[in-house]
Amino acid sequence: MDNTSTRNAMDNAKIVLLDGYTSSRIFAPYSVYKGKAALSLSPCLPTFTKLESGTVIVDRHGSMMMIFTPAVGERKYDWEKKQRFALSATEVGSLISMGPTDSCEFFHDPAMKSSNAGQVRKSLSIKPHADGSGYFMSLNVVNNILKTKEFLTVPVTTAEFAVMKTACNFALPHIMGWDRLTHQQSGGMTTHESKMASAVSCSASELAPLLANATGAAEYLCTQFDAISRKLSDTTYAVDNTYLLFSAYLVFAMQLGFAMLCAGSVRAKNTMNIMLTNVLDAAAGALSYYLFGYAFAFGSPSNAFIGRHFFSLRHFPSPSADYSFFLYQWAFAIAAAGITSGSIAERTQFVAYLIYSSFLTAFVYPVVSHWFWSSDGWASPIRAHNLLFGSGAIDFAGSGVVHMVGGIAGLWGAFIEGPRIGRFDRTGRSVALRGHSASLVVLGSFLLWFGWYGFNPGSFLTIVKGYDSSNYYYGQWSAIGRTAVTTTLAGCTAALTTLFGKRLLAGHWNVIDVCNGLLGGFAAITSGCSVVDPWAAIICGFVGAWVLIALNNLAEKLKYDDPLEAAQLHGGCGAWGLLFTGLFANHKYVEEVYGSGSRKGYGLFMGGGGRLLAAQVVEVLVVCGWVTATMGPLFYVLNKLKLLRISRDDEMAGMDMTRHGGFAYAYHDDEESVKHSFMMAKIEPATSPSPATPTP
Repeated sequence: MDNTSTRNAMDNAKIVLLDGYTSSRIFAPYSVYKGKAALSLSPCLPTFTKLESGTVIVDRHGSMMMIFTPAVGERKYDWEKKQRFALSATEVGSLISMGPTDSCEFFHDPAMKSSNAGQVRKSLSIKPHADGSGYFMSLNVVNNILKTKEFLTVPVTTAEFAVMKTACNFALPHIMGWDRLTHQQSGGMTTHESKMASAVSCSASELAPLLANATGAAEYLCTQFDAISRKLSDTTYAVDNTYLLFSAYLVFAMQLGFAMLCAGSVRAKNTMNIMLTNVLDAAAGALSYYLFGYAFAFGSPSNAFIGRHFFSLRHFPSPSADYSFFLYQWAFAIAAAGITSGSIAERTQFVAYLIYSSFLTAFVYPVVSHWFWSSDGWASPIRAHNLLFGSGAIDFAGSGVVHMVGGIAGLWGAFIEGPRIGRFDRTGRSVALRGHSASLVVLGSFLLWFGWYGFNPGSFLTIVKGYDSSNYYYGQWSAIGRTAVTTTLAGCTAALTTLFGKRLLAGHWNVIDVCNGLLGGFAAITSGCSVVDPWAAIICGFVGAWVLIALNNLAEKLKYDDPLEAAQLHGGCGAWGLLFTGLFANHKYVEEVYGSGSRKGYGLFMGGGGRLLAAQVVEVLVVCGWVTATMGPLFYVLNKLKLLRISRDDEMAGMDMTRHGGFAYAYHDDEESVKHSFMMAKIEPATSPSPATPTP
């Protein structure tokens, strides 16, 4: 048999499940292999969502998928360069109605409804051979984004084309969804159970012949089997849901870590204020995310920019999510708001906290999370079609979505407010305004470290999922463990690098710097924690530490004041983390996390080319641009309305006394004050970077 012969795909034992859903209906695509290219034809069923009201809406229309794959040698094909062309129902009808001498041509713009409209053009032509022995099926793809042109032609015989027409004729009612008129249930219907492990179904009509046509016995066995299968599905869903809830609790516990870190990083006279703002972030964020935020982020079906459903969790739980998913995403949203509060600490009015925190969690953050985490988002790696640079941006747990959003928002707040009084002297020299408790900083850092094991590994959302049927011990649980390891290694490497780096630069060992370096490493690895090797995480943490050190030096030279280094730590290290993913993402891990068989890119240094890195750069730029365009004007208006910064007298006295009616600490016991038995030492800022001397 020569290389122009036709081979049915079943010869390769290639089994395909409908639309990625586990289904009892299994089929093989019809494939034709020729000398210069291969062509396969398979149906893609429509998908539907049934709302709580009973209304059924179409998520995706069905099509006949034609896949052209170029040849690279005899009987060898480059599956990485395959091109797809989805025939609509009308186009399928045109193909079916073709006569021996007819020809047809179809034109597609995959990005027609996006900002990249017109940048990618596909045309499919079907023309008969001059001798009437068959047809030429040709696909032409012009990609102005990647600056590529591809032309693939597959000659098919009359018999092969007849098979294609027959297959299309059979599949047409199915891709239109009309088969549901005669079937009570379809694999394309998404219901609440679609999130569970797919149950294996039993057919009594298929089982009866194996039992000597004993229909009653077959029906009994199938009933028992289906009951066991449903119980296993329920158990799997319960385990996954419990895992997600536990991860949500861990991420929420990070709020305590933020509170301790912030409290220790400010002066004692502002401790009550910063603690109250952390409580406010969680409380105000809960209401704003419930009313608007979740809908804007995950309100599917939606457009590529913003969600449109589930305001106030209406029609919830839905086929796409449950309450546990809402809780988990809310914990992420308030984390972003908590990052911002650190940048503007010790000089911001309480009402400004209330306004910015609600706006950030209700609109700014949800839109960004929709772009990169929703299946409809324009830059999401789980988008079904029109992936950004053919890859999508990988931000697994939020180096950009969470940390850059919070960091850039804090950058603009601190910039518009200006530095704290006394942060820089009259000559412009930096004056250290040290926080009052290194103990609280360390406590907060360890609490954040603990919570990060829900932040990063928890972003898998489920745990009961196998990757390799031949290795029962290898599955999503293994990837979750690897993610926890990469998170740990990046943070620890960044902490040690900061320890020795600051020792060389400043001449002393500083626990505050080490804690910030630790958190900077965590913020950096958050993007690629699930798709990189442990050795790569060490590189991420090492570079992240130096990014933080360099940005802190730059901030000091520019007279930028951020009490918690939040903009540098979360914004700068988060940006580095996105670029790091574009350099070191492992192909195998990307396929495990985001789906096998896809053309998603992977790391430049791992042989994946520059597609993923380009998408990561785009994420860095659009996050900076979006947060600047939304939070910058908000802080500017608040400042103009005199609602942003407190008065000079209040700032000098401290907000605990002037705004909150007391102090966070009892400086002395009133009953024992006459004995002077107890007095807390007060540390004032020094005019040099050296440690201040306690004075009574």
